[in-house]
Amino acid sequence: MAARGVLVTRPAGQGDALCEGVARRGLGAHQLPLLVLEPLPLLPAVERARVLALDEFQHIIFISGNAVRFGMEVIENFWPQLPLGLDWYAVGEGTARALAAFGVAAQTPGADMTSEGLLALPGLRNCSGERVLLVKGEGGREALARELAARGARVETLACYRRVAPALAPGAFAAAVARWNIGLIMLSSGEGLANMLALLTPAETSKLQDVWLLLPSARVADSAAAAGFRHCLVADNASDQAMLRALEKWVASSGDE
Repeated sequence: MAARGVLVTRPAGQGDALCEGVARRGLGAHQLPLLVLEPLPLLPAVERARVLALDEFQHIIFISGNAVRFGMEVIENFWPQLPLGLDWYAVGEGTARALAAFGVAAQTPGADMTSEGLLALPGLRNCSGERVLLVKGEGGREALARELAARGARVETLACYRRVAPALAPGAFAAAVARWNIGLIMLSSGEGLANMLALLTPAETSKLQDVWLLLPSARVADSAAAAGFRHCLVADNASDQAMLRALEKWVASSGDE
């Protein structure tokens, strides 16, 4: 098997553990973030009112670890002691661990770290007439909010950060992939994939057709295939553990030759 590198594209400061896992498996690990996270500078009045009324919600859902990082800072500004009697949810175990650091015990969907997994949780199946707060980044998928609303829930959002594309010079991403002899690129979200595609010219995209993409879901893999990438490997979810399990399959099958 050729000794080719693996590119980790998580936001800055969030890819170290994944890189260490890659290196432990005998592969060269490189980082080049494809998402930059920024706190929203000013909380709109309507969202401020939602935080002030946190004790009137029945369900609080955090859709990522980043939502915990930015959202709990906002919430604790108004609630140094969190209200009791709320049902808290996390999209995955990592997000739940982040909430646990704030003394919050959250329900999770286990390995199915998706909107669909959250929707299958018992507490969210029958939520007609109940208030649900989604703590999230600006924009993103609306499938969770739509389905909860269809179930009769009163869905509101707390957007506490934004995701922006990295400021890379034209050609810099493709040049880094070539310089580091990258055989596999790890992408943890559809937004990361979209940012990568935006950084590539058609000619550069064609040159990367032999590079494998490791993706967090079949939905994101479909988008990669539609963009012309022929070698897509789907992890169980976007966690480090799931990504590394999928990487092991790639190594075992000599998929990077």
